[in-house]
Amino acid sequence: MSNDWLNYAPRPAALGSDERWHVFLSYRSVTRAWVLQLYDLLRQLEYSVFLDQYVLSAAAPLGLSIQEALGTSRSAVMVWSAAFEDSKWCMTELNTLITMEQNRPGFSYIIAKVDAAPLPAIAAGKLYVDFSDQPDGAAGVGMLRLLYGLSGQPLSPEAVQAAAVYDDRLKAGRAAIAAARAMGDAPRLMQLAAGDALEWKTTPALGCEAAEALIALKEYNAALDIVVPLIERFSRSVRPKQLQALAKARSGDWQGAQLGLGELYAAGEIDPETLGLYARTWMDRYNATGNRLFLLKSRDLYRQAFEAAPKDYYTGINAASKSLLLGERETAAQIAKRVEALVGTIAKTNDYWQTATAAEIQLLQGKYREAGQLYAHAVGIAPLDVGSHETTWKQAQLLCDALGATADERGLIAVVFSHLAGV
Repeated sequence: MSNDWLNYAPRPAALGSDERWHVFLSYRSVTRAWVLQLYDLLRQLEYSVFLDQYVLSAAAPLGLSIQEALGTSRSAVMVWSAAFEDSKWCMTELNTLITMEQNRPGFSYIIAKVDAAPLPAIAAGKLYVDFSDQPDGAAGVGMLRLLYGLSGQPLSPEAVQAAAVYDDRLKAGRAAIAAARAMGDAPRLMQLAAGDALEWKTTPALGCEAAEALIALKEYNAALDIVVPLIERFSRSVRPKQLQALAKARSGDWQGAQLGLGELYAAGEIDPETLGLYARTWMDRYNATGNRLFLLKSRDLYRQAFEAAPKDYYTGINAASKSLLLGERETAAQIAKRVEALVGTIAKTNDYWQTATAAEIQLLQGKYREAGQLYAHAVGIAPLDVGSHETTWKQAQLLCDALGATADERGLIAVVFSHLAGV
């Protein structure tokens, strides 16, 4: 029996003349990486997938475009999380899916439950797949159950057994990556990615996680050595291309990063991660040239991404910071308040970027002592992620300049990053 669970995954049947999408993905307020991995995996299996932030153009009327997409979709997956029911839009979408399944022959939907949040009463008795033990992305047994549920086919015991083996190996692979990253062991990360283990070769997930760890550790060339083959092997996947651009940008090759991201953008990839990285390259270009138009371009891309996905604190904090650099203090303060509602004002035990974002919000408000304390917490969470520290510190310096910080005020921030060269 093959241990490759993908061999058991049902492939999509040909779309009808009035169909455009095999699967419509509905989600709000969930981990972006989880949804994007599901998207990439479905595309790898040759499903045509509608994900709003990848498909909708900036000028398209959102409601109309989504209704059109649903009307031409064969099935749907609703990604359910604790925060999902907070959105009236999401509950409306759930009601729409229920109505469509009842009234449109051949259409079905499944709920993918990504945490312990209970399903709403309206969905009681509905088929769902519990992914609460797979916070990093769908795979293995859960993914097979989702695919077979959408196709209305039975799941064989052999398929379950193969997928369960894969799940165990995937979990072990993620643990190995996390341990190597925590130790700052770049050679170990490269060794893991170079192996022939099935879980590393059948999807880009683990390779991307290893590359992301190397980027955080400031091992940019090593990260590129991992993602370039991933791009060749998984040409439909977006995440390896994003990480390639991030590694290039952090290494100083903003031109190469901007070219790659510009191609994704021109192809219609307008998810927050792509827009955010693309915006970052325009900021790099501004830093290299001093041309204010490039700073405006950066701010506008961050703002576009944040307005499209208002739960995305990464694009939100950057939209606020770039507004401040442009002298738009009131706008910066308004956006910062929205981001503060997402991340709070205290350190997050295991999340470097969320804690660093909370620190940056305090800095935007001129609260240097509070900002310094939160920056220190962030560095303590990931003490060896010097690449991330450098990115954070560069942004903090620009904000201090824009705020007109005194030497003492700046020192409250600089002391946190004194381990970096040139501080």
